[in-house]
Amino acid sequence: MNLADMLSYADIAQLSSIAEVYQCECSSHSKNELIQSILSTVQRREVLERRVGEMSLGDLRFLNSLLFEKRASYSLEDLTARAALSAEPAADREAEAAGITNAAPKASGATAGTAAKRSSAAKKKPKPVEAPKTPADEGRSAIARFKRYGWLFGGITQQTRYLYHVPEDVKKKLCDAIEDKFRTGVEQREEPPVYRDERGLMAADLVSLLRFVRDHDAPLTSDGYLYKRQLQQVLEGFAVLEQLPAKTAFRFGYGRRFKEYPERFSLIYDYAYYSGLLLEQEGELRLTERGRETADGLTACAPSELYRFWLRLYKQPIPNLQALAQWIMRLSRHSWVTVPSLGRTLLPLVKPFYYDSEKNVLERRTLAMMLHLGLLRLGETQNGEAVVTMTPQGVMLVSGSEIRFEDTIPWSYGAVDSR
Repeated sequence: MNLADMLSYADIAQLSSIAEVYQCECSSHSKNELIQSILSTVQRREVLERRVGEMSLGDLRFLNSLLFEKRASYSLEDLTARAALSAEPAADREAEAAGITNAAPKASGATAGTAAKRSSAAKKKPKPVEAPKTPADEGRSAIARFKRYGWLFGGITQQTRYLYHVPEDVKKKLCDAIEDKFRTGVEQREEPPVYRDERGLMAADLVSLLRFVRDHDAPLTSDGYLYKRQLQQVLEGFAVLEQLPAKTAFRFGYGRRFKEYPERFSLIYDYAYYSGLLLEQEGELRLTERGRETADGLTACAPSELYRFWLRLYKQPIPNLQALAQWIMRLSRHSWVTVPSLGRTLLPLVKPFYYDSEKNVLERRTLAMMLHLGLLRLGETQNGEAVVTMTPQGVMLVSGSEIRFEDTIPWSYGAVDSR
């Protein structure tokens, strides 16, 4: 439903709260007047743009988790989980609550004595300390704010009374407002003289892996990995050659076989395993019947299947991956944009994942994998700037594919490498 429909079902208390947020001049006792005033105010583009510009980083991340799903309703538990994941780190708030501040410059003489007396008095009468807010508390606060903004409404029937809804027209307007905000920070360039385009190569290399298993013995180590000799043979037959991971690296979180395999190969391997094309059986890698049909060219892997699998696999370490892919698509679908400016714009939406910094999550786990999936092209200008643009296939896949927030591929932390 759209905002007008949801306002008509809202009670006068919520309408008055929304009208107060947007400073609507109307009678708080007339429901019809409240609705008309709210609609006329929220419909103005500059109003939503100003509201988006004033949002905290946590609220912006929370909002992004709601914008790109075509679902009709959300449970309170679902919203709380999303908002908690989006909340800003509480380290600064906890330090302030505990009375930890930056040290002042060292005083001397009478000033030092006065400071010492004040310090002694402060020790005698400590200020009461409030417990820092938990992520769940932050989540509930964010939900309450979004209700006051008119972006979340409760259900209207007995079956949906405990579910929340986002008005479709408000969702679209918010997307446009955020895109306008982001676009001001992105730098455009002319088409570079050289660029990489890997459309179709990942699906071709998937077939190459299956054919290797079909035509060769593929024994596995006791930990379930291909031996390095066989792995090197497989990689040499790929269209995109990767190096084996360094032994000093911490590798976990991006797939069940990510510990020992390169990023792109790990994604291809996990897709083949989870899709029922490969079996790890009796210490050996084998093809299933479906895998043999794909290796023989009787069936093919659609690019959309690989893209959706990547979203599901990487959503555990990068919960807002779907939103990041959407913004990359929207900001680079019509032109080449520089990677540094794209980073400055989108890095606030990214959280680090253990050993991976925000920059690494965006550039290596997101942009690089979108290149491998054929979603975007990567080029270099004559001045040496890295630039990207979406491929037509990428625009179609990203805009037309959607997965639910909770739809992930499970993987085990048992693959953690602490070397």
